[in-house]
Amino acid sequence: MGSDVIIFVIYLLVLLCIGLYFSKKASKSPDSYLLGDRKVGPAVTALSMQSTSMSGFMFLGGPALAFQQGWYAIMYAIGDAGGGIINLSVLGKRMRRMSEILGALSPIEYLEKRYESAAVRVVGSIIATVFLFAYVFAQFLAAGKALESLTGWKYEWAVIIGVGIIIIYTVAGGYLAVVWTDFFQALVMLLGVLCLLIVGLVHVGGLSGLNQSLSEIDPSYLSIWGKDYVFYGQWGVILGSSLIYMIGYMGLPHVVVRHMSMKSTKTVKTATLWTAIYNQLFAYSPYLLGFIGIILLPNLSDPEMVIPTLAYTFFPGIFAALLLSAVMAAIMSTSDSILMQAGTILSRDVYQRFIDKKASHNKMILVSRLSVLLAGVIGIIVAIVQPPKVFDLVVFAFGTLGNSFMVPYIAAVYWKKANSVGVLCSMICGGVTNILWTSFDWQSVTGIHPFLAGLIISIIAMMIGNPFGTPPSEPIKKVFEEAKGPRPLPKNIDKHINRDISPEAKIISTFIQNNIPVKG
Repeated sequence: MGSDVIIFVIYLLVLLCIGLYFSKKASKSPDSYLLGDRKVGPAVTALSMQSTSMSGFMFLGGPALAFQQGWYAIMYAIGDAGGGIINLSVLGKRMRRMSEILGALSPIEYLEKRYESAAVRVVGSIIATVFLFAYVFAQFLAAGKALESLTGWKYEWAVIIGVGIIIIYTVAGGYLAVVWTDFFQALVMLLGVLCLLIVGLVHVGGLSGLNQSLSEIDPSYLSIWGKDYVFYGQWGVILGSSLIYMIGYMGLPHVVVRHMSMKSTKTVKTATLWTAIYNQLFAYSPYLLGFIGIILLPNLSDPEMVIPTLAYTFFPGIFAALLLSAVMAAIMSTSDSILMQAGTILSRDVYQRFIDKKASHNKMILVSRLSVLLAGVIGIIVAIVQPPKVFDLVVFAFGTLGNSFMVPYIAAVYWKKANSVGVLCSMICGGVTNILWTSFDWQSVTGIHPFLAGLIISIIAMMIGNPFGTPPSEPIKKVFEEAKGPRPLPKNIDKHINRDISPEAKIISTFIQNNIPVKG
């Protein structure tokens, strides 16, 4: 076993220790296991949200797209760079307040209580469970490919070992183990990718040398329309490529749950700052490495292996171990969050809601742990038996989840009249549109990205369906107003108050000056 593999094994053991450390805290109550008692601070909220959002796609799928299509791929990075900031700014404070007022412990339970409909919870649970599984299967595939390539382990054993570690610390430590391991892994991801990017840019002569070399190989690499201008004039594809990660995170249950677990609404401001800094340093780097791969690895057979191959080509053992850890950090930080959320949905939104409404705290935690274990085992089997492409599966699952849930989550806190019929129409029509658009490749026919198509249909379906539903009850309307939080007085009222009290203020000031003796 090489020194790089030994270092990586130590890294895995550190993650296990974190999970076991939080195992006692996780067993106190469902609140502790599922949301960490809503006491997660800004730095951990921000970085765990980003590492969860970005996944193994950033080290495998993203660089592969850049390697194949050139600068078109940077449209995804532009969206990614702003996605976390928009997510926190739009949903953060209001979702934090509303979820606590409603007593919701999962993003799907939150939707049911806000829209006062069991049907919303049923449909939401089905969509979330199916596509969270699809998403996590892509991560398991990525884990197997990365470990096989970088350690020499057989693919099947690589999947079992990599995924097995994730399952153990997620089952043991619950939500707190997930967010703290994700925070740690976000730092590893950033350090690893920046080290490799700096070395890569030195080899190609910086950004200027990179673009000059790409131009000499094929000028179309420098175009936003993709290699050979395959997307020429298709603004619907370009816009959708940016929007999927710019606003799509607001529809992912395993990401928006971070809003619900924040320590307070004050956490949002600092978390947004952390997110902004992290994203600008990280989001573009994997795509730039894909461009570097075009120049330095012209004979690479598997584009998804750009970063691992660059790592072992330009780094000695110990640095390669860091890169291996960074690749696995991206994969594991998303996998544990998805598994945690799948367990939450199955235990809280399915088992307790429809099977055993009087389930005890311990029973709830047990069901959640068994659900995580089951999801992990099924994922290992699927990843071994039929491995699809990481990029295709991630974008498909991501897009379907985003199109199903983004509009309902935003409407929950910004549209008081939003009701269950509108939300059901939005979830079903948005998700189905993404599925059909992707399955039948309607993008090539229409020039519109599947996510953009699903977003448009989801909004239209919400607007059409909402008038047919029952308006929210008075208690929900009150909760809606409370979720807005304290607001300053309108400017016109504030201006009138200042004008009206100014004479009195002047008289008081004069009185104080004339009647208080000056010392000295």
